[in-house]
Amino acid sequence: MNFDFSDEQKQLQDQARRFLSERSDRGVVRSVLNDAGKSFDKDLWTAVAEMGWLGAAIPEEFGGLGLGKLELCVLAEEMGRALAPIPFSSTAYFFTEALLKGGSQAQKSAVLPQVAEGGVIGAFAISEGPGAPAPGSIQTLFDGSVLTGVKIPVTDGDIATHAVVLAREGQSLSLVLVDLRQEAVTRETLTTLDPTRGHARLTFRGARAERLGAAGEGWDLAEAVLDRAAVLIAFEQVGGAQACLDMAVDYAKGRYAFSRQIASFQAIKHKLADMYVAIEVARSNTYYGAWALSTDASELPLAAAAARVAACDAYYLASKENIQTHGGMGFTWEVDCHLFYRRAKLLSVQAGAPGVWKEKLVRRLETKNAA
Repeated sequence: MNFDFSDEQKQLQDQARRFLSERSDRGVVRSVLNDAGKSFDKDLWTAVAEMGWLGAAIPEEFGGLGLGKLELCVLAEEMGRALAPIPFSSTAYFFTEALLKGGSQAQKSAVLPQVAEGGVIGAFAISEGPGAPAPGSIQTLFDGSVLTGVKIPVTDGDIATHAVVLAREGQSLSLVLVDLRQEAVTRETLTTLDPTRGHARLTFRGARAERLGAAGEGWDLAEAVLDRAAVLIAFEQVGGAQACLDMAVDYAKGRYAFSRQIASFQAIKHKLADMYVAIEVARSNTYYGAWALSTDASELPLAAAAARVAACDAYYLASKENIQTHGGMGFTWEVDCHLFYRRAKLLSVQAGAPGVWKEKLVRRLETKNAA
């Protein structure tokens, strides 16, 4: 079985890498980081929408390109490599996937064309504070027409126009679609380790909302969305980890100590080798996840958990060892190492912490082996 991308998908990857290297260089990332009033780069967001990438996996009948999930995986890897400071993952991975999975024909027709055009910024709100969300911990209430409660933290909730929210409806849970621009919704911007990706507390006080899917399907739909998003985020993490390795190798080749390249020292070689091995392990798992995602295979939950765990480990290791390879310079604000470290830590919790996914992986392996 060939898990590699096709020639057309590799061309898309090359195009995305060239585009993002020009439009989302480290200067763009730092402009968002250094400006407290700037949550994302609007020019880059507009340009990405014009490229059609927001609609890559949206069917043509809903205004998208209809390319498929593999093309979205390709784009995700390049977004991670470039540290793109835009709400691409919240909109394209979580919000869009929730609509495609649970939305009615009318809901898809009304919202997805606006997503593809860049007019809608989406968010996915299930967390209500510390700890992993669980069916018994959800307190936000939905009575069939209005939503009441608090969600925190919500990635890109400070700039999103719409959100898919997990709420309690009667004795069960439902996913609901809500327009965040109404007066019944208030936002509080949160401070995080990586300010290039905004977060917020969302408070709903009788906000108008509509259900996605049937009543009581919310938890199962949310789990399905998380599995799909986990694969795509894993590609972002692999892209960022590879950028860390490339950055470390370039520095080690150009930095001299005791009249030798530091890349010739065994300690540095071991760091670079460990980074490479971890990235390749993560890459193999993400490719398996991409296959399962694109074919909607029954192995998707297991593949998603494996990809998530491997990618979290690889990105954290690569971002940490990149700093160490740069030595004293690596800890300074002027060097870009900390940009990747920030993003690595953020992405490791965006769809649930690594510990949560390790537990899922073990549980799903046990279920598979028992079958």
